[in-house]
Amino acid sequence: MLTLRKSQERGHADHGWLKSQHSFSFANYYDPAHTGWGNLLVINEDRIAPGTGFGTHGHRDMEIISYVLSGELAHKDSMGNVKAIPPGDVQRMSAGTGVRHSEFNHAEGQQTHFLQIWIQPSRLGVVPGYEQKTIPVASKRGSLALVASPEGHGDAVSMNADAALYAGLFDGEEHAELSLNPSRKAYVHLIRGELSVNGHSLSSGDALRIENESQLVLSDGKDAEVLVFDLAA
Repeated sequence: MLTLRKSQERGHADHGWLKSQHSFSFANYYDPAHTGWGNLLVINEDRIAPGTGFGTHGHRDMEIISYVLSGELAHKDSMGNVKAIPPGDVQRMSAGTGVRHSEFNHAEGQQTHFLQIWIQPSRLGVVPGYEQKTIPVASKRGSLALVASPEGHGDAVSMNADAALYAGLFDGEEHAELSLNPSRKAYVHLIRGELSVNGHSLSSGDALRIENESQLVLSDGKDAEVLVFDLAA
C-alpha cells in the first residue's frame, strides 16, 4: 500500500532567519496522523538565512543525518568536530549518551538549504559519534545510491539504526528498481522535480508512505532528486 502526502500538507514554521517544513510532528507542529513512519521520526526541510543558524543545543539517543542541498552548513560539536558540510556530502551524528552542537550559515548573501533527518537508534546509550562522506553525483545519476546504513558500505555513512537511506537523481528515461521486504516499511521523499513511483506522480516536496510492498519502480523523472528509506516496522 502506498499513501501519498502532498508537499503543502506538511507543517510549516517561519522564524524569520529560519523557514522550515516538517514532514512529521516537530516542535510546535503536531499532527497525530504524522508522528513518524517506522523508525523514521523527523524530516525537516530547513532554509537558513545568511549569517544565522542554530546555537549550541543538545541531543541524546538519536541518529541525525544532514543532507545539504545548496549553500553550506557549518557544524561544531562537543566531540571536537568543526566541519563544513557542502552539497553532495552526507553527515551522520549519533547523539547516544549526549552531544551538543551548533549549525550555522556563515556565507554572505547565500541561503543554506538542507534536510535534517532523525532516525530512532537500535540501541540506547551508545558513545556519541560523527561521520561525513561525499556521495559522488555519478553514483546517484539514474540510480539509487546507498548513502546511510548500519554497515556504511562504500560511500555510505554508518548509523546505529535498523534502516537504509538511498539517494537518486532521475531525468528523462532514467529509471531504477528497489526490492523491498513487505514486512518492513519504506518512505519516499521527493526533494525536487517530478517523479513517478509505482505509478504515483510526485512533485517537489511530496512523499509516499509504503507498507506491504515488495518492489519500488522509479521512472519518468524531470530534474528529480529523491530519498528512499528502508525502515524497521
